[in-house]
Amino acid sequence: MICVTPIASGSSGNCYLIDDEKTKVLIEAGIPIKKIQQGCGWMLSDVAGALISHEHGDHASHAQDLTRYGIDVYASAGTIEATKKTGYALHGPLIHPIKAMQEILIRTFEILPFDVQHDAAEPLGFLIRSTKSGDKLLFFTDTYYIRYRFDGISIIMAECNYSMDQLRGNVEDGTTPAFRIQRLAKSHMSLEALEDMLQANDLSKLRQIYLLHLSDDNADEERMKREIQELTGVEVYVC
Repeated sequence: MICVTPIASGSSGNCYLIDDEKTKVLIEAGIPIKKIQQGCGWMLSDVAGALISHEHGDHASHAQDLTRYGIDVYASAGTIEATKKTGYALHGPLIHPIKAMQEILIRTFEILPFDVQHDAAEPLGFLIRSTKSGDKLLFFTDTYYIRYRFDGISIIMAECNYSMDQLRGNVEDGTTPAFRIQRLAKSHMSLEALEDMLQANDLSKLRQIYLLHLSDDNADEERMKREIQELTGVEVYVC
């Protein structure tokens, strides 16, 4: 089965390790390389590749560092191009452009990128199937909506950035600037949108859900975990 190791999650940086006992792949590289090494048990040589969802620093700022350890990095052409305007440009023979709905293979992981909705150049989510175990893992973050439907998912790693009622309450009491409502509504996944998405998909084989990228100010961890558990009846972890 696929095992998930959350190394970091949130606006300060994101990085996750997935492992089916044959292949290890990183998703995101938005934290310093030493923290990535530590999260991988100081064995970066075992990592077969890294998937980057989009160019924002909390997801991509240390992806180029991975290539110094011989790790292939996969991201959309839009993401690669957008990093050229930053201090962490993706370049070199180990950087591989990928496209939505065009499958790639990293050893025992069949990976289908798909487009998501975010204020980035060409952001992607990933549907990952292990040819070893048959597990399917669905990963998406930094998107307010998923327009696709998926069957037979075993594990979901999903952004659950904020709840709308908590965000509105924080705006009313001045904790959160009012302009953030509009940006969040068009760039990040709310608890309510995630619940709608889950209800629209086949959850018959679902075992685990990992809630990612929670807001420091506009998310209630215990509430989110409770509501998603009650909705799905599976194990829920907050990263």
